[in-house]
Amino acid sequence: MLNPFDSLSPAAGLALYGLGLTTLAAVICGLSLALLLQTGWASRLALDHPNARSLHEEVVPRCGGWGILGTLLVILAATSPSLWRLIAALCVLVVVSFLDDRQGMPILLRFGAQVLALLVVLSGYPQTLPWWVLAVSALAWLWGTNLYNFMDGADMMAGTMTVTGFAAYAAASATDNVSLTTVCLVASGSALGFLWFNRPPARLFLGDVGSIPLGFLAGAMGFWGWRDGRWPYWFPFLVFSPFVADATVTLLRRLLRREKIWQAHREHYYQRLIQSGFSHARTTGIWAGAMLLAALLGLLLLRSTPLWQGIGIAAWCVALALVGAGIDLRWMRQANAGSQSGSQSEDEA
Repeated sequence: MLNPFDSLSPAAGLALYGLGLTTLAAVICGLSLALLLQTGWASRLALDHPNARSLHEEVVPRCGGWGILGTLLVILAATSPSLWRLIAALCVLVVVSFLDDRQGMPILLRFGAQVLALLVVLSGYPQTLPWWVLAVSALAWLWGTNLYNFMDGADMMAGTMTVTGFAAYAAASATDNVSLTTVCLVASGSALGFLWFNRPPARLFLGDVGSIPLGFLAGAMGFWGWRDGRWPYWFPFLVFSPFVADATVTLLRRLLRREKIWQAHREHYYQRLIQSGFSHARTTGIWAGAMLLAALLGLLLLRSTPLWQGIGIAAWCVALALVGAGIDLRWMRQANAGSQSGSQSEDEA
C-alpha cells in the first residue's frame, strides 16, 4: 500500500508537521480554557482586581497560563521525555507563580525559584563556556523571565508576543533541531488558543502562572539555539525586541528615579499609548505589527552577511527609538492638556 506522504518533499513534511502540532496545541489549550470558564474554575484559581495602575475596569480571571503551560507540559511529557529538566523547571515556576497569583509571594522566593529553574536546565549542558559568558547569559535569561511579566498588562500583548516569538524560533531551528522546534511550535500554538479568550475585552488574563514560565522558556530556547550554533546571540533579542526594548527602557527610568522596580506601575510604552487615547485593540495592533516585523527581520538577517546583519539591527533599533519617542511625546501632550483643563476648571470654580 502506498504511503500518501512518500511524495512529499522534506520542506513540505516539515510544514505539515509544524501546522499539525501548532493546531493541536491551539485546540487543546482553547478547549481547556473554555472548560475552566464554563465550570467556574477560572474564577476560583485567581482573579485580577482592577486598581489604580490597571488598564481594565472589570474583575478578570488570571489563569490563562494554565491552558498554555498545561498544554505545553502534557505534550512535551508525551513526545519529548528527554527534556525532563526543562519540564521540571517549568513545573517549579508554575507552582511558585500560581501561589504568587493567589496570595503574593516574597520577591526573594520568586527570584530564588527562577535561579533554581535556570540551574536545573543548565545542568543538562556540558559546561564548556567561559564563566563570564555563562554569567551574562544567565542574567539575560533571568531578565527575559521577568520582562514577560512586566509586559503582561494589556489584552493580547503577551499572547501575541508568544505566538510570533516562538514561531520565529521554530522557523529558524526547523531543519536542525527537532526537539527545540517542537517546544517552540507547542508554545506558539498554545498561545494562539489563549488569544481567543484574551482578545478585547479580555475574558482571561495570562497571570504570573503563564508570564513567568513563558519568559523563562523564551530565554531557555534562545540559549539552546545559540549554544547549539543554530543562531547568533543577537537573534533572540531581536525577535523579542518589542518586549525587550519597552521593559528595559522602563526599568532604567525607574532605577534612575530610585523606585522599586518590582512594584506595579503604568509607565510602559504600551500603557502610555492606551492612556493617551488609543484603544486596547489599536495598541495591540501596533505592537503585533512590531512583533511580526521583528520576527521577519530576524529570520531575514540570519541569511545575510555580518555587514547587513549589523546594518539591519542598527536600523531596527533606531526605528524602535523613534516609535518610543513618538509615544512619549504624545503622552506628554495628553498629560499637559489634562493638567491645563484641570487648572481652568479650578479657576472657573
